[in-house]
Amino acid sequence: MVFFGALWLASAIGQAQEPVFGVDLLSMSRQAVLMVCDNWMSTNGWLQRFNLEEQSWKAAGPAVRVSLGRNGLGWGRGLSAAPQTGPQKKEGDGRSPAGIFPLPYAFGKAPVDAMKGIRIPYAQITSGLECVDDTNSSHYNSIVDRTNAVVDWKSSEHMAAMTEYQLGVVVGHNLPAQPGAGSCIFLHVWGAPGKTTSGCTAMTLGDMEALVVWLDRSANPLLVQLPQAEYARLKQSWRLPELSTNAP
Repeated sequence: MVFFGALWLASAIGQAQEPVFGVDLLSMSRQAVLMVCDNWMSTNGWLQRFNLEEQSWKAAGPAVRVSLGRNGLGWGRGLSAAPQTGPQKKEGDGRSPAGIFPLPYAFGKAPVDAMKGIRIPYAQITSGLECVDDTNSSHYNSIVDRTNAVVDWKSSEHMAAMTEYQLGVVVGHNLPAQPGAGSCIFLHVWGAPGKTTSGCTAMTLGDMEALVVWLDRSANPLLVQLPQAEYARLKQSWRLPELSTNAP
């Protein structure tokens, strides 16, 4: 994904790697964002933030309600290799990606000066920014400014027109981009309570603000999204946090 020019491109190349089956979250990150839902077809779930303290995950806030893709979850292309069981995410399938993914950049409609206190790189959405979902484009799964790009796509999201992108975080899914494996995946503000997405994970503006303020790029924050059965199966081997049982 090309995010506002060479800045994001360099980061994406540096973080892209071949997925592996054996994942130890404790050795990969000091911040984890865990989302667990009931099953593969769930369109909502619980999300909670965790800090790594003395080799143990400690909750950094309460579990909050989130909305998922209109068709639930499907294994995505992240840092963990997708098992052969369960649905596999594809372009246009309306599924949010399951797996482990980096969270490298935030974006939104507020000016950069208004976001100086955050610890994750941030870029303001401008009128020309589009996220390309055309699988035939050389910019597939990239955010580009059409005023500075060779436009070879027929389909894209005009980010400035999306009210849900008032504030968001890029999810490092499908890097490097494999055509048809899914594009334009973010954490962002939901359009309405419980409203589903096309494949992103959405929450209230307040919960999104709390997440962005908490994220620390130096801690290599990672997003983990799993249905309950996969979470239970992988919790020990992936060394995942314990989702709070007193969720609201």
